[in-house]
Amino acid sequence: MGVVMAFIEALLRQGFLQHAAIGIALASVASGLIGPFVVVRRIGYLAGGIAHSVLGGMGVAWYFGASPLAGALVAALLAALIVGWVNLRFRAHEDMLISALWSGGMAVGIVFISQTEGYRADLFGYLFGNILLVDAPTLWLMAGLDVLMLTVLMLFYRQFTAVCFDAEFARLRGVPVPFFHILLLCLVAVTVVILVQVSGLILLIALLSLPAATAGDWVRSLGSMMLLAAGIAAGTGYLGLALAWQPDWPAGATIVLTLCGVYVLSLAARLWRERRHRGSERAA
Repeated sequence: MGVVMAFIEALLRQGFLQHAAIGIALASVASGLIGPFVVVRRIGYLAGGIAHSVLGGMGVAWYFGASPLAGALVAALLAALIVGWVNLRFRAHEDMLISALWSGGMAVGIVFISQTEGYRADLFGYLFGNILLVDAPTLWLMAGLDVLMLTVLMLFYRQFTAVCFDAEFARLRGVPVPFFHILLLCLVAVTVVILVQVSGLILLIALLSLPAATAGDWVRSLGSMMLLAAGIAAGTGYLGLALAWQPDWPAGATIVLTLCGVYVLSLAARLWRERRHRGSERAA
């Protein structure tokens, strides 16, 4: 409790901690909106391919003097289109093609980073995450991307839900499944750009999927899953940041470790609940 109180006192005084807190809130919204679709649709591997190819866009943008986040957004959207096309057209070779995109994107980023003169700490911050360095323009970008995703989901919520739960039935009802599948991957790409601020590319998939997976242990409707996932992401984000504050641990890694701990506890509680339920049924 003393650690948390010390963190709250610092939060009230330090502007960069306030930026970090706002960044965690915005990232939690993104995780809550898109994470449940990733879990229900079981496209975590596709999301991983998109996430790790982003380093290539960052490296190229940095090399040419542009914003790494702009490069990340372009690379993520391009990767989403490629991954969606491969997933729809080349299922037999999907694993290898996405692995090539995954590793190739990171390799391109490493090559361009190595050829960039000057200080490269920012790019390595994107790789491993550093929420404490997020600035006001980045927060506005994250907020704008959150609003964009929320708008798209509000417009096409029923179509996305149909595609995620029963794509074949959705196709029979006239829903253009390939279009909404690729649009969902584009939303995943936007989420990647938001979450990279908190956890970095290396740990990003945990922040995208674990809050939704934890929420799925306790609720069944997609809407409830979104709300609970956002709450779990925010709660573990703030707790992880507080735990990392005094010992000066890496904030992104501590947040992900906290999230992993919550997921394991949730899974254990669910298994215990199911075992108890089966025992009561046998007794009856």
